Amino acid sequence: MTDEHSFRTALLDPTRPAPAGLRDGKGQPAGARYGVYRNNVTHSLIAALEVAFPLVRKLIGARNFAELAPLYVRAHPPKSPMMMHYGADFPGFIAGFAPLARIGYLADAARLDLALRSSYHAADAAPLDPQTFEALPPDALMAAKLTLAPATRVLRSDWPLFDIWRYNFTENAPKPRNVGQDVVITRPAYDPAPHLTPPGAAQWFGHLAEGRTFGAANDATVGAAPEFDLAAALGFALSHGVFSAISVEESQ
Repeated sequence: MTDEHSFRTALLDPTRPAPAGLRDGKGQPAGARYGVYRNNVTHSLIAALEVAFPLVRKLIGARNFAELAPLYVRAHPPKSPMMMHYGADFPGFIAGFAPLARIGYLADAARLDLALRSSYHAADAAPLDPQTFEALPPDALMAAKLTLAPATRVLRSDWPLFDIWRYNFTENAPKPRNVGQDVVITRPAYDPAPHLTPPGAAQWFGHLAEGRTFGAANDATVGAAPEFDLAAALGFALSHGVFSAISVEESQ
């Protein structure tokens, strides 16, 4: 008999021998079959990474990605049988991978890939109707709390993250600018897409996600980002389906 730990440890490391005592259904040594199984598992995980991180793969090239992926697979075995969750540690792995340190934006590109996949698998929710705001008096609006849609993802980056994505996936897109960019991913029509946010909007969304009221989130954002325009951020959010619900406290 072989133990589960040695079976799993050798599964993702081709330098290790097949676990001792491994037998097939006829009681014969199963080393060859284990080797085939090991190869299939490794290739399936690599294929999952290729699908999950298209921007990273495009930025470093298919050949370099094919060399990088097995290193990650061996260091980070799956924690869930659902492949849609595999690769959660890939951005951190890239950030600590010295040979790619010169591509400073690559880890954020991986975060964007990961957020797009996470948005795709998020729960469905109807976007908040803009007319909801028309019926609210100013005081009630300032005290209201907004809920981000389950598929909404907010990314802040010191790199031109949106421009990098657009340049690689949109024909005739301009070259990335030398500026940090915040990105919001929404999925109003079942197809996640990144959007470049207005200045300060990502901070505002973050404060709202923490449970702050409309007014408190605005105050906190203005204090950190003087260029923040509440009307522009709200218009952007409503046009892209960032929110799914609003909670208004009844006056006593």
